[in-house]
Amino acid sequence: MRPPLDGAGLFDDPVFFARYQQLREARAGLNEALEQPALSRLLPGVQDADVVELGCGDGTLARRLAGAGARSVLAVDAARRMLDRAARVPSPRIRYLRADITSLVLAPGQADLVVSSLALHYVADYRGLLERIARWLRPGGHLVFSIEHPAVTGCLPTPGGTPGRYDTEGERVQTWLGTPLTKYHRRLATLAGAVLAAKLILAGLDEPQPDPATIARQPSLAPYRHRPPLLLIAANRPGRIML
Repeated sequence: MRPPLDGAGLFDDPVFFARYQQLREARAGLNEALEQPALSRLLPGVQDADVVELGCGDGTLARRLAGAGARSVLAVDAARRMLDRAARVPSPRIRYLRADITSLVLAPGQADLVVSSLALHYVADYRGLLERIARWLRPGGHLVFSIEHPAVTGCLPTPGGTPGRYDTEGERVQTWLGTPLTKYHRRLATLAGAVLAAKLILAGLDEPQPDPATIARQPSLAPYRHRPPLLLIAANRPGRIML
């Protein structure tokens, strides 16, 4: 069995990338039905804002933010295949950067909004990333991100094949679209606690689930009717320095 891929290498794997694109083009995943509508509800207005997107993928969200009036969008992703696809639809307000978000270095106070869509569950040093994001934000700036729900990641097996438990954090292995990949499970208290430890103000939580009408259109979402697949967190940097 091939070793599991991490977030940085996952989308440059040609087999996985092809299968992932088929899923997105068929609109058969969670993104369109649940994740993007929930993200939109938590996002602030972006008129004249400087935005950093972590894990931008094919640039769909970056283009949406630029179209909504963002002054600039720095769209970051580690996968060359994703950035090549994103570059097919250029925008003067978007700059694409190939970089691993786990080691990304940006100037302090350069962003009004940092946003991430289904990428941070691939990050090993989640707390360290939150601390860096807090420095990138201007006073009054916003952080909004989505991840797989810890109720889901907690059930995934560990790298040694041991069944996962919610109360045991750390690496998890999942085979998705025929490819083994590495994710990181954290309890909800850990996820929210890192936001507070970074001296950000928790501003919103969401656990979107499909309603009956959504399930009628997309029956594959039925298992999530009573178990949320996603968690979204919104936070703000205070307008003044907190001691």
